[in-house]
Amino acid sequence: MKQTKTMRRLSALLLALLLSLSLSVPALAAEAAPSVPQTAPAAAKELSGAVQLDWAVWKDGEILASGQEGEPREDPEAGHLRSLAAFGWDPDLYGVGSVSKIYTTVAVMQLAEQGKLDLDQPVVKYLPEFKMADPRYKDITVRMLLNHSSGLMGSSMGSGLLFQDADDTAVSGLLDRLANQRLKADPGAYSVYCNDGFTLAQLVVDRVSDIHFQDYLHANILDPAGLEDTYFPEELLASGEQRDRVVPVYQGEDPESLPMDCLGAVGTGGIYATAEDLAAFGGALTDETLLKASSLEAMAAPEYAKGLWHEGDTGALSYGLGWDCVEWFPFSQSGVTALVKGGDTQYYHAGLVVLPEHRMAAAVVSSGGVSTYNEMAASQLLIAALEAEGVKVDQTPLRLPEAKPAPMPKELTALSGYYGSLYVYKLDVTQDGKLTLHYLNMPGVPDAAFTYYSDGSFRDEDNASAVRLVEEENGQVYLYQWAFSDIPGLGGMPTSNYSAVRLPENKVSQELQDLWTTVMSEVTAVPMNERYSSQVYAVLGASFAMDAVLGGQVELAPGYAGVMKIVDETHARYVPQIPGSTGRDGNDLELRRDEKGVLWMYQSNGSVLMDIQGVPQLSAGKEGRTACTIQPDGYARWYRIGDNTAGKSLAIQVPENAGFWLYDGKGQVVRSTVLGGDHGGILPQGGLIVFAGDPGARFELTFQ
Repeated sequence: MKQTKTMRRLSALLLALLLSLSLSVPALAAEAAPSVPQTAPAAAKELSGAVQLDWAVWKDGEILASGQEGEPREDPEAGHLRSLAAFGWDPDLYGVGSVSKIYTTVAVMQLAEQGKLDLDQPVVKYLPEFKMADPRYKDITVRMLLNHSSGLMGSSMGSGLLFQDADDTAVSGLLDRLANQRLKADPGAYSVYCNDGFTLAQLVVDRVSDIHFQDYLHANILDPAGLEDTYFPEELLASGEQRDRVVPVYQGEDPESLPMDCLGAVGTGGIYATAEDLAAFGGALTDETLLKASSLEAMAAPEYAKGLWHEGDTGALSYGLGWDCVEWFPFSQSGVTALVKGGDTQYYHAGLVVLPEHRMAAAVVSSGGVSTYNEMAASQLLIAALEAEGVKVDQTPLRLPEAKPAPMPKELTALSGYYGSLYVYKLDVTQDGKLTLHYLNMPGVPDAAFTYYSDGSFRDEDNASAVRLVEEENGQVYLYQWAFSDIPGLGGMPTSNYSAVRLPENKVSQELQDLWTTVMSEVTAVPMNERYSSQVYAVLGASFAMDAVLGGQVELAPGYAGVMKIVDETHARYVPQIPGSTGRDGNDLELRRDEKGVLWMYQSNGSVLMDIQGVPQLSAGKEGRTACTIQPDGYARWYRIGDNTAGKSLAIQVPENAGFWLYDGKGQVVRSTVLGGDHGGILPQGGLIVFAGDPGARFELTFQ
């Protein structure tokens, strides 16, 4: 495990968990999509690896059609599922992830219609206690929360992604976490995906309406629209009957299902619904059940164009208010307005597509999978419904414009350098017209090579994708990419965005560079302030496996730790300013050493991690009995399993509001109170165990 491991580990444990539109469509060589539209949901399931997928199409107040692909993975001999099936059990409730943001947007727009708030007034007018360590926060408006242009770092969602736990710390603690943060951009400068903006919007709805957010949604959205199969996590956990309707989720290929996937930030990504209810919600937006036509029109406006944005063909993102895309292919090239929102949790994936002028909507939701495929499947279902009414949608594939290899202007070589986004690249432009991308923080990934063409682009050897170097008005140089994929059974997907920005030169001493190289390459970090039920603990093993696959020593750009500019021996500052999604979820980082010399890492989003080298050995105590108590700081307590305890049987008495996770020597979970099962077992050699819970929680340990 030679990597931070602060940054690669954090990407695996935290960024991969954040709810968002999934834009990573696998590159697939394919023929044109089949003409039978009902194959689209099946194609989405097959291509994405989803376990179960439900879909529904709504028109003029009713569900036209719905269906399901796949079924829960468990062996029917397991007993529990078999007994439920005997009673006609058919799980149909899914987490819709970030599609929840549309419910939040509708709530805000309703309050605006009533004159209770103004989209263009500062957030501090409605939340005067909202403060940040950056004076520009006072310029953030409510509109900027909804169009992703607030300038907030992105996601402060510690302890927000949980198992079988509806704790709301992700919401109730947000203002405290933001109080210590700076902005990464001027408010309104550009739109880049931001979860914190919608959690703030949820707080605005709470305050302005003077009603708890979930109660507001029930009274003003769910009930008026007749949405009887839409729920919040705490409602499902409180009702055994409804809980049994929740579609199971899984870790990898494991046939045993996980506990219920719960997101504490409900307005950002925590809502559950059936495919039918989600489609009906989208439909209710088109007939003025929930909003005036003028409000839906405002939501559909091209908000992204108000700030910095790439010029080119429409890709998979074009933000409106709440919507990921208001210019969605292929509808956009036929003059049909399609409003699209995707949602991804760690385990659920959802796509909602709404056609306002035709009063139609479609939803596709899945356990496992990819939200982008779900959106494309929903689009195909709607295209078929339109064709049945004589409305033809042009699905002619987009292609790169005609061009040929050509001599390259020599001045482009000056744009060589280091570029960053979610990844860090060393970009070389040579006089022979070649552009090469080398992935610094992805050892083992081969370089990508492009050749200069007569239209000013650099293209791959298949002439299927292109990149261009663009200097924007803000003085920064961006790597623009454009490509189009044909996905079997789902149609075409254009990709068009700024994928990276050139990192400004930052000269530091070799000693300082070496220090940060050591931190980034050799430090393995473990989370310290995640709630005991956090999904972060479940994916530690997956992140270890990713390290093994990628392998190699991580490279750093000179003066940088990942995409953070090295300030001094203890501070690094996030740099990229990129619209869209590749510039999302930034963090500043501070390093500290405790009185024992152990390295701790403090992210600006509130996450705290510790070097695994500081984890002490687990002791069997006197006469095989000992205790572990969570200290007043609430930090988790980690222990190594060494020779003195390995092979022993350990029984644990677990207090309320607490839990433990036991890992083998490869970082795989072998036992956890959160995942279920007994509280005892044999301790694995070289493993780890972590105890987490409320301050004062005391675990009684008995060894044999």
